[in-house]
Amino acid sequence: MQASNSSGKQDAAGSRTFTESARRAQIVAAAIEVIAEVGYSKASFARIARHAGLSSTGMISYHFAGKDDLMREVVAEVLRVAEAYMRPRIEAHSDFPARLRTHIESNLALLVEYPKHLPALVEVLSNIRGESAGMSEFVGATEEMNRVLAERLREGQRAGAFREFDAEVMVHAMRGAIDEVVGRAAREPDLDVTACGRELAEIFDRATRKTAT
Repeated sequence: MQASNSSGKQDAAGSRTFTESARRAQIVAAAIEVIAEVGYSKASFARIARHAGLSSTGMISYHFAGKDDLMREVVAEVLRVAEAYMRPRIEAHSDFPARLRTHIESNLALLVEYPKHLPALVEVLSNIRGESAGMSEFVGATEEMNRVLAERLREGQRAGAFREFDAEVMVHAMRGAIDEVVGRAAREPDLDVTACGRELAEIFDRATRKTAT
């Protein structure tokens, strides 16, 4: 994704220099930290600039055409990190129950590895839904991820690995449970997130697995 540059200082080809890309990444990283710490509504350019060690908010405005533009990059970065972290762990397993467990455990392992990313994502998406047309692609992206996971559950049902249940209900239950742990981790710094991941994986393994009759 390429955000517009309000200053028009990109080169003629519209590409960014290494320095520009590094500065944008610095700003996005600072935004993730600030959103996770103080919430979406309080994540002003002034706070983000201070956190990034920038002399003024003008540096942010140079690289991003407003808060929506920056928030799009925040969501894109979190989704990129999550995909790179979780996909190889899930795909290391061939059977459906193991993949489901790993999906849940790696989601929360990601929270341990990148403690600000998921809280920032939850904050942004919960605050912009229905508010910003520019963010609709990411709301749609999360809905598509839920749709894909539901289809994987249905594949497991067809393969006889899972019992019969409403796949969409199960996906939303898992998403809600994971998001609740993300919220708890923000409120309870000493929370054992890894143990929570194991517990949720066990709960949903039991909830989905087909048992012998």
